Amino acid sequence: MKKILTLFAVVGLLAFSSCSDDNNGDGNTISEVFEVSGVNFTSANSFRTLVNLNPVIYESDVILVYRLSAVENGTDIWKLLPDTYFFADGTRNFSYEFDFGINDINIFMDGNNLGTVDPAFRTNQVFRIVIVPGAFSTTGKSAKANYSDYNEVIAKYNIDDSNVKKLN
Repeated sequence: MKKILTLFAVVGLLAFSSCSDDNNGDGNTISEVFEVSGVNFTSANSFRTLVNLNPVIYESDVILVYRLSAVENGTDIWKLLPDTYFFADGTRNFSYEFDFGINDINIFMDGNNLGTVDPAFRTNQVFRIVIVPGAFSTTGKSAKANYSDYNEVIAKYNIDDSNVKKLN
């Protein structure tokens, strides 16, 4: 009986000592935020910009892209992409959209006659790219953030955006 209890104790000790609270799924990825500024959408660049990522991201990571749409009382207002703009009659004018791979993010405008879109929407644009590790959506530690609210995402995933990494 002593041998069986000792065996259970050893097995239990090994099982519990191998458990870890560090369940980030993909090694050492953390939430990050990058900023790309001075983006100009023109016919010369096919109304798109390519943002290279170094290091690459994991396929399970979630990429969120926000556009600086305004500044109110000194506070930046970020809008989640895709973001669609309409004419007064309700028909679609253009959208900001993006796609991504593990190496880069392609931010682009989509619509008809993009060259006629007001330059305020095409020139000197600022984007924030938030990388949320896929582990956050699988760990069950908490429900996912409301992705449309930049500030909620930053708070939910404990991202320090006081020192945003600037990309070209």
